[in-house]
Amino acid sequence: MSFHRLRQKIRPWVYIFPSFFFLFMFTFYPAFKSIYLSFCSMNIASPRPIFIGLDNYIHAFTTPLFWTVLKNNLFYAGVTVLATLALALFLALMLDRELYVASLYKTTFFYPNVIPMAAASMIWLYIFIPGYGILNYYFSKIGFPNIEWVTSRRYAMWALIIVAIWKNAGYYMIIFLAGLQQISEDLYEAATLDGASSWRKFWKITWPILSPTTFFVLIISFINSFQAIDQIYLMTRGGPGNATNMFIYYIYQVAFRFWDFGYGSALTVILLVLLLVGTVLVFVFIEPKVFYQSDIKP
Repeated sequence: MSFHRLRQKIRPWVYIFPSFFFLFMFTFYPAFKSIYLSFCSMNIASPRPIFIGLDNYIHAFTTPLFWTVLKNNLFYAGVTVLATLALALFLALMLDRELYVASLYKTTFFYPNVIPMAAASMIWLYIFIPGYGILNYYFSKIGFPNIEWVTSRRYAMWALIIVAIWKNAGYYMIIFLAGLQQISEDLYEAATLDGASSWRKFWKITWPILSPTTFFVLIISFINSFQAIDQIYLMTRGGPGNATNMFIYYIYQVAFRFWDFGYGSALTVILLVLLLVGTVLVFVFIEPKVFYQSDIKP
């Protein structure tokens, strides 16, 4: 093989090597390292990994706090995913019109997504402050009692949910808007001529054609709902009484506060498996119902 041909074959690999290097160092290596450490005991008392088999996993599944964290995260995911998708779709439908101020509203609703979650959490923490927080102030004007938003077991989780919905709805709204702009106006005009109501046009035209976008948003919002940590750390610290403790924050507590890297790695692997199983279930049960325009046969 000539040097010129060899150089032509090597050149593409040289171009993609930096991407592969960073992908390996910051994705594959940490993932395989976590899997290895999940079968080991590694903490302050034993800084070197000691193989202990499935003990970390047995400890996780027999610890009541693990099931509390899982229940909290599933509840948080279910409410935030459904509420955020519904609100984002509603906003997208309202703004998908030739309004003079549509661009201003789009910017306004998308702006919370630009703010870092840490900053958004601090903003809402001041809003939720009992006594002189702006939310309790206006609630008191209409006769509601003072609510301990972030220190009450009853309301702390809802405070985190409100922040998540406010933060993410604008981002998903933009995605829905992009999907709505792909729908031909001819379909709506034909439906109008047939006497279809606004609801029927949404249910028979908008919703089916928008289903690939909805499916995509569902997947990314489901995964994102298991990555909540900023607002938990800044607003509730998992309390009161672990009422708002969720997976990522629980892993942070175990690995970086109690320095139990083996158990923390096992929890990380369990979280990865849960996300994988959840994503597969969504693909199995929901993806077949997604309507792709390419499915239309001429």
